[in-house]
Amino acid sequence: MPAADTKPVKKVVLAYSGGLDTSVILKWLQETYNCEVVTFTADIGQGEEVEPARKKAEMLGVKQIFIEDLREEFVRDFVMPMFRANALYEGTYLLGTSIARPLIAKRQIEIARETGADAVAHGATGKGNDQVRFELTYYALEPGIRVIAPWREWKLESRTKLIDFAEKNQIPIAKDKRGEAPFSTDANLLHISAEGKALEDPWHEPEEFVYSRTVAPEKAPDKPQYVEIEFERGDPVAVDGKRLSPAALLTRLNEIGHDHGIGRLDLVENRFVGMKSRGVYETPGGSIWHVAHRGIESITLDRGAAHLKDDLMPRYAEMIYNGFWFAPEREMIQALIDKSQENVSGTVRVKCYKGHARVVGRKSPKSLYSLAHVTFEADQGAYNQRDAEGFIKLNALRLRLAKRRGS
Repeated sequence: MPAADTKPVKKVVLAYSGGLDTSVILKWLQETYNCEVVTFTADIGQGEEVEPARKKAEMLGVKQIFIEDLREEFVRDFVMPMFRANALYEGTYLLGTSIARPLIAKRQIEIARETGADAVAHGATGKGNDQVRFELTYYALEPGIRVIAPWREWKLESRTKLIDFAEKNQIPIAKDKRGEAPFSTDANLLHISAEGKALEDPWHEPEEFVYSRTVAPEKAPDKPQYVEIEFERGDPVAVDGKRLSPAALLTRLNEIGHDHGIGRLDLVENRFVGMKSRGVYETPGGSIWHVAHRGIESITLDRGAAHLKDDLMPRYAEMIYNGFWFAPEREMIQALIDKSQENVSGTVRVKCYKGHARVVGRKSPKSLYSLAHVTFEADQGAYNQRDAEGFIKLNALRLRLAKRRGS
């Protein structure tokens, strides 16, 4: 039955993948709310054809169908700003799913305005983070929008009931959907995630078939590959001397990361809704990018700026994970981060080998690294080592006073 808001819905924009769940949702919306449904399918590099969604939507009577390639916008306007911050949720997760949701939700709201729709809908469950990410974006951009979340409303709580509903309404079902999937996945150009079912016990190591975007590190080439990444103002712009668009650049890094088994993560994380969740992630190109960005920052960022960024990063990452991309505090921190990147330009050389990516060289016309000051050879008077004595004594003053007091 419809949610507490009983005002009739005239038209709803559905985030539509064309899969079993969202196809059932499409039909359910038509039946339950007796409304027109507009479908929106985004290509954000998930690696699957999106055009079949058009045929399925047409079969289900949809008149307004939006299918859009958002890969460049995704990397340029969402992934790049996030990577300038070196964002890692709980110290390890590169936020591949989290950063895609605000883009999809933003475009849904834009389509709602274009088509005169008074509601939006998504296929996220009531146990996960995605429902929060979608809906916080909806409300941030269109405060009065009606939100329909079928998984919180309907009685189709199991895969069997979904399939029964689909068969009753002549909704095509892929053969591999008729049984219980061993795990669920979510993918985009930045990463692919797997969770649930066979992965729910955090003690059991994931089987190799869980991984699809990286070769097993043990089977990666015995010879390392060196890749040079050029940065301008904190963003990568070229790989091995070739300038590429944002999406093309990430695609190239993904290819390199795939071949060398880079970017695998087995994580038990804390969901925003309160429970712990085990997920297996692959972020091959993003892992290389992250390492390289920290490498170029190491020679171009002032110590105070670098440490302030590191202090803010966990808070920033948590905002994205929890769905607050369009919140004023995230935008405020982003302005600070972007300011810090003005001189983060140069080239980093990364060694990729057997599941690891590590910086082995870095250079920049904006470098703060001074060989004259750090050399172990004669420094020609660039640094007076005697100055260190007063520096140390001043910093030790409070420690000496405390000790004399007896504390």
